[in-house]
Amino acid sequence: MARLTIHPLQAVRRARRTGQLQASPPVVLTASFLCLILLGTALLSLPAAQRQPLTFFETLFTAASAVTVTGLMVIDPATQLSAFGQGVLLALIQIGGIGFVTFAIIASLTLGKHVSLKYQALALEAFNQTSVARIGQTALTVLKFSFMIEGVAILILTLWWWQHDTLGHAFLLAGFHAISAFNNAGVTLFPDSLARFSGDPVTTFVLTGCIILGGLGFSVLADIYHKRAGQPLAYYTRLMLLGTLVLNVLAVAVFWLIETRNPGTLGRLPMPSQGLAAWTQVVGARTAGFASLDVEQLRDSSRFLLMCLMFIGGGSLSTASGIKLGTFIVLLAVVRAYILQRKEVVLMHRAIAPETIQKALALLMVSGLLVCVGIFLMSLFEQQPFVLLMMEVMSAFSTTGLSPDLTRTLSLPSQVLLMVLMFIGRLGPLTLVYSLGTQRYSRVRYPGASVQIG
Repeated sequence: MARLTIHPLQAVRRARRTGQLQASPPVVLTASFLCLILLGTALLSLPAAQRQPLTFFETLFTAASAVTVTGLMVIDPATQLSAFGQGVLLALIQIGGIGFVTFAIIASLTLGKHVSLKYQALALEAFNQTSVARIGQTALTVLKFSFMIEGVAILILTLWWWQHDTLGHAFLLAGFHAISAFNNAGVTLFPDSLARFSGDPVTTFVLTGCIILGGLGFSVLADIYHKRAGQPLAYYTRLMLLGTLVLNVLAVAVFWLIETRNPGTLGRLPMPSQGLAAWTQVVGARTAGFASLDVEQLRDSSRFLLMCLMFIGGGSLSTASGIKLGTFIVLLAVVRAYILQRKEVVLMHRAIAPETIQKALALLMVSGLLVCVGIFLMSLFEQQPFVLLMMEVMSAFSTTGLSPDLTRTLSLPSQVLLMVLMFIGRLGPLTLVYSLGTQRYSRVRYPGASVQIG
């Protein structure tokens, strides 16, 4: 039996008649994130949140970037926001990264209230789950792992940075950057992002560890945590771990090879620092946006490599965006099956369902078209090098936030475009998957047709 989808206009008309607003899960999620952005804008507009006067648009853009965990900034949070403003920014990143719905479900469960069917559907959509019984467990797992990983990172960074700073300031800096890293926001209070830590292995591996763990996905972390001796990891967990390892190692090797003789980037660093800087730059480009090098000095081939990593992104049910690593792996398996002329798409000795392949192809096409449209519009608005505009658009859509210091200099239409891309990049794929999952059956059957491909 076909499921009914209530469109926004139908929901409004029904609300006028019945006094109750009913909408599909993507609409509720979209409205929730919009409300959170507006709330953040209001808080950042308060005089207590600002060290220097900010315009309404600057606070709106900052709130949108934080909620979508993108990290693109038109202001300098370190100098233009007060301690209260930085706290608001961090709270928006935390809620936007872990998920607004997670907090809503936890609050409902804590109060001992039954989660309604409407919010069960919303939670299923947000958590990418199929079992209603696991909603509460998944929500608790998300919070538990988030606070545990962030807490450990904060402790290590505080003790490490305390050597060169006061305990209180080291703790504040550690808290801000650990939360920003785990939620894959890439917002930093350092003017050079993480470039000053290119020779610091402790800071490098703690922050990149947070980025990777946040980008793997909570289902993967839960499976690893609950694994018993002698039991194999779940199929998806093994797929994500192997894919993350291979992609990161290959990307670091290629990036290092390209930039090792570039005097503006890796060429000016000693060999050990080159490895740490390359590792931070590649891991940050996939999901977070932290920079260990001057992006403007990178070669175009390196920028293109980083843009590909941004587009792929992290894992499902994670703080990262992009088309997701699982989607990319499925697409590679589809290409491999076609080249080898196999009727069945097999991945790690498992057959991939046709519905999964259709979703992956649709997500690739929609994401690719959105990026192309964004680049086209940006090139109309701006007179900047094309590759830099491409990187800015890709950074916004993938919610990575890795920018060649271009965001603040863009015109108002371009900055509005970036806000739209950030929002779509964070919620768009979710809405797409929902619409694809809404099956519609028709009794009409059409004759087949032969279409030439290639």
